[in-house]
Amino acid sequence: MEQTSKTKSPLLLEACRQLEEYFSHQRKTFQLPTKQAGTPFQQQVWQVLESIPYGETRSYQDIARAIGNPKAMRAVGQANNRNKILILVPCHRVIQKDGQLGGFEFGVDAKKWLLELECQT
Repeated sequence: MEQTSKTKSPLLLEACRQLEEYFSHQRKTFQLPTKQAGTPFQQQVWQVLESIPYGETRSYQDIARAIGNPKAMRAVGQANNRNKILILVPCHRVIQKDGQLGGFEFGVDAKKWLLELECQT
């Protein structure tokens, strides 16, 4: 049975609207709650991810330094992997120090596509 807008939560409708704006180059930041369950370390990483500006990237090492743990690059990668609010918490903006894209939940091609989308504005 198809859901109507009357049965969808206001938060879900707002998320859909903001994502549509993002994909049509009309939105660079999201105004949605992004609370997700995770360890204190993961929470620190996700908070830094949210601060990466639209169209920019940071390395895993940059993120590790930003949380005050410069040797935690692998742990930062694992925290990225545990991020379940993709795009809203922009883990696609995190790349390897040598410029390679690294992993992404939906594959490297999707990560590349998102980064290219953000560079088109």
